[in-house]
Amino acid sequence: MQESIRNWMLTGAVLVAIAMAGYLSFEYGRIRANFNIVDAIDERRAYERKIDSLQQKIEALKQEVALQKTQREVEREAYSDIEVSLGTLEDKIQEQRDAIAFYRGIISPADGGRGLKVQDLKLTAGEGERVYNLSLVLVQVMQHDRKVKGTVEFLLEGDQDGVATTYGLKELLLPGTDSSWPFAFRYFQNFDRKLILPAGFSPKRINIEVHSRTKSIASLKKSFLWQTANS
Repeated sequence: MQESIRNWMLTGAVLVAIAMAGYLSFEYGRIRANFNIVDAIDERRAYERKIDSLQQKIEALKQEVALQKTQREVEREAYSDIEVSLGTLEDKIQEQRDAIAFYRGIISPADGGRGLKVQDLKLTAGEGERVYNLSLVLVQVMQHDRKVKGTVEFLLEGDQDGVATTYGLKELLLPGTDSSWPFAFRYFQNFDRKLILPAGFSPKRINIEVHSRTKSIASLKKSFLWQTANS
């Protein structure tokens, strides 16, 4: 019995010795390979800290990129608003210049003329085929002590199917439209008319006759080439 126990104990001691020898051999191999578990842990922690630092830098760069993008968008919108404002301001300045030139032409025209004058005649394409909008401005130059009264006669010259033809205002208006064209003003008066050209008619020239019924203010005649504002 004691012999058997002694054998078991001896066997156990041998096994423990073998295990210890194996562990020591393993540790010896790691030491020879310059491996140290403490150093490995420290190195891993150092890498983890470096990774955290890089991630923080990446997040900071992302935020910087987003901020710069937002700033560019804000600047782009600001520049766009400024351009719109400048365009609006330039339009207003031009309108004021046109108004000054208009009133200067009434009060003190460059040609020194007096009496009735056709200040402006403009044609624009209307809605629909052969439809045009006519805008006419009459002014009284330098003589503003009384109203000038009278009528306007409108004639349109052109070719009707290759034949020279002249149409009066009544023939160019919608049926039932009043074709009379009276005026009465002291400084100026605007007129708008919608013209409908006959089919096959090619317009060439507009003749305007302004007949004054006011004493000492002469009538006038003026011709304009047919030309729309966008042509």
